[in-house]
Amino acid sequence: MSIGRRVFEFLIMASREHARWDYETSMSILKNRKKILILLAMLLPILAVTFLEAGDMIGSKTAYAPAFYSTNIFLVSIAIGLCAGLITGCIGAGGGFIITPALMAAGVKGILAVGTDLFHIFAKAIMGTAVHKKLGNVSVKLAIAFLVGSAGGTFIGGFINKSLYDYDPLLSEAFISLVYAVLLGFLGFYALADFLKSRKGADTGDAHGGSSGMTDLSVKVQNVKIAPLITFDEDVVPGGRKISGVIVALGGVVVGIMAAIMGVGGGFITFPMFVYVFGVSSMTTVGTDILQIIFTAGLAAVSQYAIYGYVFYTLAMGMLLGSLIGIQVGALTTKVVKGIHIRGFYAISIIAGFINRAATLPKKMVELEMINMSKDVVQTIESVGNVVFWGVVAFFAIWVIGKFIVNIPKLRGEDESVAPVLVKEEA
Repeated sequence: MSIGRRVFEFLIMASREHARWDYETSMSILKNRKKILILLAMLLPILAVTFLEAGDMIGSKTAYAPAFYSTNIFLVSIAIGLCAGLITGCIGAGGGFIITPALMAAGVKGILAVGTDLFHIFAKAIMGTAVHKKLGNVSVKLAIAFLVGSAGGTFIGGFINKSLYDYDPLLSEAFISLVYAVLLGFLGFYALADFLKSRKGADTGDAHGGSSGMTDLSVKVQNVKIAPLITFDEDVVPGGRKISGVIVALGGVVVGIMAAIMGVGGGFITFPMFVYVFGVSSMTTVGTDILQIIFTAGLAAVSQYAIYGYVFYTLAMGMLLGSLIGIQVGALTTKVVKGIHIRGFYAISIIAGFINRAATLPKKMVELEMINMSKDVVQTIESVGNVVFWGVVAFFAIWVIGKFIVNIPKLRGEDESVAPVLVKEEA
């Protein structure tokens, strides 16, 4: 199997597990009246002020990191959360990847979009505390080593973003766009190739989907005997398994850096890292992943962005509201949509995000005086990227919501319990 294919499977597994966490957390909020009331209590003042077109508040034109506050931008945040939720719920992956690019496409500065996305993830994680039952599976020693590393990683990632922004806001925008363009481009085109093969009947099954078994890489990693050694999974293997705490901490550093730079909470990397690289059982990984998301997203959001004015709280609340609705509608719609369609929409939505971020780079590079191109040309490229992105997202949202409405009678008669999956077996 090629390295590219292995990386693709790693990212698919990562995206899928983050979507599973997102779904479970959202459902724990929606099924708890107290949490709904708390959310409404936070949203009502925002909604009241929003529809009065007030501008001088946190995240307004007077904020340290400027963003124009208006009714439209708040409604856009709800729409972004809704679409991300629909993608997460229906496709079972990828929804979290479009939030920061979508905010940037809507006119929010890149560093503010990252900070706001992190705060949105942190708020959802805190409210979804019903998931704490799974924390009983956490290996305390593994968690401590990993969280020490991720804490350090958030400071490194935050330092990179803030330093670039302080040096030149345009450079910060270009950097964040480039990171997303590379990630979404790689993931999107591999997903598209996977989809095209599946249409021809080729075997595209996930060779490692959720397996708690040891990979060749994890065996090699566990054979590195650097003190201190951490024992874990005693309930899975007699005597447990051992791994260097230094390696676990270094893995945490990587997750922390990615979380702080991209604003995704780091959860999309933790699961496959623990299973593929560290050789930790899925049972232990799930609990540790939940704990890591709360800790890493919270630390990065507060210590690296909020205290510097890089969190747009009103947008975070709007995205939370939209995602709670979207994720439930999307998850229910999987019951009436063929798996092959879900696979295709996954590839298209990710590629649309790639096109949008890649299309902004020529303009940024011209403004940074790195290349010489006509302003009209680069503006046209950026506009095309925006049209493609919003067109694909809008079409997907309308299609899913339409499927949901048409099939409401059928969905009412089925079990309410549904979990998102990346690919359903085609009927």
